[in-house]
Amino acid sequence: NLLLLVVTAIIVSKSAHSWGSPKVVRKFQDIPKNYVYVQQALWFAMKDFNRESKDKYTFKVVDVLKSQEQVTDSLDYFLEVKIARTMCKKISGENENCLLQSNHKMQKMFLCTFIVASKPWKFELTMLKKQCKVA
Repeated sequence: NLLLLVVTAIIVSKSAHSWGSPKVVRKFQDIPKNYVYVQQALWFAMKDFNRESKDKYTFKVVDVLKSQEQVTDSLDYFLEVKIARTMCKKISGENENCLLQSNHKMQKMFLCTFIVASKPWKFELTMLKKQCKVA
């Protein structure tokens, strides 16, 4: 009877954990900024940033200061980036080939931290954290 009790306790403690925050399999580690999933996370983060920004111009990444990956039940990407206002207005839908604002009165830069969870096997990307401050 004691064995059954111990086995039940182990099962309960394992399932209780899965309801909380995901288990970290590997903590954040630096990875190359040109890594394909980092690029995908950056693309997603900027799409999200531009969609929520009140600015009528789009912003794009000018520098990746830090890129890290953590493994949980997803692949989490910690991105520290410098972004700047482009000359493309949001309505154009174009933002890949946008030039940065050259007029110093129109220039605007932010330092942003994004944490994007990726489940490439499900084609799923989720914003976990977004924090920007004027650079």
